[in-house]
Amino acid sequence: MNARDAILAAVGGPPRPAADVAREAAALLDRVPALRPDRVTGDPAEAFLSRVAGPAIGATATRVASLAEAPAAVRAYLDARNLPASVALQPHSKLVALDWSGVETRDAIAVYETASVLFAPYAVAETGSLGFRSGPDMPVLFAFLPLHCLVVVEAASVVAWLEDCAAIEATRPAPRNLNLITGAWGTTDIEGALVRGAHGPASLHVIFVGPSNPQP
Repeated sequence: MNARDAILAAVGGPPRPAADVAREAAALLDRVPALRPDRVTGDPAEAFLSRVAGPAIGATATRVASLAEAPAAVRAYLDARNLPASVALQPHSKLVALDWSGVETRDAIAVYETASVLFAPYAVAETGSLGFRSGPDMPVLFAFLPLHCLVVVEAASVVAWLEDCAAIEATRPAPRNLNLITGAWGTTDIEGALVRGAHGPASLHVIFVGPSNPQP
């Protein structure tokens, strides 16, 4: 037996009955609710919006009443920062179908892109994270190359806990990449000081689609 075989034998051990493994996994899952941090109370959508725009994540957010208002919110963001009215638009059907009059859009992203607009299929209230599944309608570089990343999130798509992401993904064919993005890109590798945008977007802005006064 060589070293590799010895290590694998020690880690794997003899095969175990599938029923025993399933029973132990179920027992672990039963413990999850008790171990969750007290971060999500009330409406998960409101908890997500509060967290993503809070000091820990440092993103910004705008609430709109309907998806049709998203282009105007994008234009307002660009105008407020004196940025060109031009974005790389993720080729998602919900975004492409909107009226982008007044904003130049393109379906490809450049290396030094100023701004991109994405659609997040779901978001997580516990962490303020945005979920992106790679595919023909979600080229992954749209979330990593721009200086300003603008993301449209529908209130109905917000889940409470990270474990809920696994439940969602279990019902779908596995994507090549699944990215959970929490805030703008930040690092403290440079002299111990927080720097945003060193290796990705320096600004993350959420356009939150939901009622202005949600009902309990």
